[in-house]
Amino acid sequence: MTSRDPAQDPVLDIQEKPLRDALSERYLSYALSTIMARSLPDVRDGLKPVHRRLLYAMSQLRLDPSTPPKKSARVVGDVIGKFHPHGDTSVYDALVRLAQDFAVRYPLVDGQGNFGNIDGDNAAAMRYTEARLTDVAKALLEGIDEDAVDFRPTYDGDGDEPAVLPANFPNLLANGSSGIAVGMATNIPPHNAAQLCSALRLVLKHKQDCVKAALAGKEKPAPTKIEDLVTLISGPDFPTGGVLVEPRANVVEAYRTGRGSFRLRARWEVEKLGQGTWQVVVTEMPYQVQKARLVEKIAELLTNRKLLLLEDVRDESAEDVRLVLVPKSRNVDPEVLMASLFQTTDLEIRFAMNMNVLDKDNVPRVMNLFEVLDAFLDHRMEVLERRSRHRLAKIDHRLEVLGGYLIAYLNLDEVIRIIREEDEPKQALMRAFSLTEVQAEAILNMRLRNLRKLEEMEIQRENDALTAERAGLSELLADESLRWKTIGKETEETRKRFGEDRRTQVAEATAVIDIPVDAMVEREPLTVLCSQKGWIRAVRGHLTDAERLDVKYKEGDKEGFWVHCETTDKLLVFGTNGKFYTLSADKLPRGRGFGEPVRLMIDLGNEADIITLFKHQPDRRLLVASEDGRGFQVEENEVVAQTRSGKQILNPDDNKDAKICIPAEGDHVAVIGNNRLLLVFPLEQVPVMARGKGVQLQKYKDGSLSDLKVFTIAEGLSWKHGERQFNVTNLTGWLGNRAGVGKMPPNGFPKVNRFT
Repeated sequence: MTSRDPAQDPVLDIQEKPLRDALSERYLSYALSTIMARSLPDVRDGLKPVHRRLLYAMSQLRLDPSTPPKKSARVVGDVIGKFHPHGDTSVYDALVRLAQDFAVRYPLVDGQGNFGNIDGDNAAAMRYTEARLTDVAKALLEGIDEDAVDFRPTYDGDGDEPAVLPANFPNLLANGSSGIAVGMATNIPPHNAAQLCSALRLVLKHKQDCVKAALAGKEKPAPTKIEDLVTLISGPDFPTGGVLVEPRANVVEAYRTGRGSFRLRARWEVEKLGQGTWQVVVTEMPYQVQKARLVEKIAELLTNRKLLLLEDVRDESAEDVRLVLVPKSRNVDPEVLMASLFQTTDLEIRFAMNMNVLDKDNVPRVMNLFEVLDAFLDHRMEVLERRSRHRLAKIDHRLEVLGGYLIAYLNLDEVIRIIREEDEPKQALMRAFSLTEVQAEAILNMRLRNLRKLEEMEIQRENDALTAERAGLSELLADESLRWKTIGKETEETRKRFGEDRRTQVAEATAVIDIPVDAMVEREPLTVLCSQKGWIRAVRGHLTDAERLDVKYKEGDKEGFWVHCETTDKLLVFGTNGKFYTLSADKLPRGRGFGEPVRLMIDLGNEADIITLFKHQPDRRLLVASEDGRGFQVEENEVVAQTRSGKQILNPDDNKDAKICIPAEGDHVAVIGNNRLLLVFPLEQVPVMARGKGVQLQKYKDGSLSDLKVFTIAEGLSWKHGERQFNVTNLTGWLGNRAGVGKMPPNGFPKVNRFT
């Protein structure tokens, strides 16, 4: 039995290394593969590998725009068999998207059959559909057989595939791209090709100025300003149209950094009906919004009475989009109706832009608008130079052959004699007429029918034409400024060939319409109940004290907080971590059950508890304090949180919790510690702050804050002890300044040191 060599058998090549290092190496390899070979587009042709392989495979199948299409299954089979070692479903999905005119601004595949629709319906199976290339795809492939780009071996080494396409079309920005890699993502919106070509001409002028500066020995001019480019590119141009309402300053900043977002709305119009009635008709949808799902969402909101200004929604679309919105009353303002729909539905979206792409060195990075256009032009320059050198080599070879033909015609009899009589005619021809090997081979392969006088004249004309073309190519390769001028002509031809009017309208950023909450939620009374363990629910109507006693809670739980409010109100929750959280009353669980944990609605950690829950009253002040006796006043409008994570207002010291949150309604503060010392001081001594630790309200030696009350001193300080109500109007003995110690409370004050 022969032993196997570990160097030749990977199974026997066992290496000892820490598991952490082995996992890191393999995960890094996977991450790089995902970034470079799957998720991020190339800045030069704007394509991911699967799209590039699709177009190249279709070009090899000769599926030109002028030829009949072939079954999509044939295309997918060629792609996965020759170039793309992945599943047929992912390849077909990529092909389908390239054919959808509502998904890409300039489709690269001309699809025949069912390729899906804007409602979100899937395409038919690949055995039922057919495909061929579009003119845009042919522009991307232009020069692929003329050594315009590098080729690399396919995954099985059985052939070659292009590393990038020649791309005589600014595909990256024209069609956009999206993808999620490992640790990074990309999301590039589509743009108008005519505007892109205008911007490219501006960047071209900068490059020509750089060439002139270099020849003159001067410093290069500064790059083209983003503001000037945005003057020509007014923003994304989505295939489904819509209205872009992002302020220009935000658009400029997004293109300057390569990151930003664009606010896009559906296009709509008011359609007048009889007797003063009207309806809104939506004619264009925001990008990537599925119409059928949007209609379902609006219908659901109507059912849940969340759109009180809307009566009905109807989808009357055929080939064009026609979504009809019927108002509740003819007195409703259409602008207010649409503003409410923009807030609650996908009739308005935000498209987040992240121009994260692979540069020519396959390095992922976020580029701004100028860098993307500049990289595309650099690629076009490289393609022009490579195609010119390739053509020059072809011309030199042909001129060499034609030179041999002319010599043969001038010495035709001698050439015939040598071919008939010599044993090695090739070598004899080379010696007799000083021919090159290429010329001698061409003469020997010449057909007899070409030995005509007319053919000699045609060869002479071809020789003259090729000589002139060679001189032009030599001049082109020697003059960089001339090459940029040629690229400028190609760009202008692209603009004339593919340029068209914008589909997405650019509108001024409209002022935010203040929509009353009543227009979004039906107003009705509620009683919000929250147990001590944090289970919250809302019961219709305002429960009386007797009715609250009949409310059932989970075993081991009991009533914690209750609030009378309405569905249009907001509730504020203050936690022991010093954060305020905001809840919408209409979104609380309804019914007579036990409700839901409030921690599922807000990010209140398990280490924190609820101090209080109350109805938000705008323009009111609150007084917050921690258990070490520090606190301050805060405007209630400032504590409303916009997210689940809440808003940090009070910052207690380590190992200390927030303790008190009460309305600051009165002119004096009464504070008592667990050392049973009471202090009264003016409320004006407590500063108004937005956030922080606050100031010392009462000084403790071996105690902490027990309770606090804001009251009007003219009415006296009151508290309840058992069934009796106490009120002290003469507080001279307890009056002092903030941060004092205080003295023992009056007789009858509760032993628990609480005012209520």
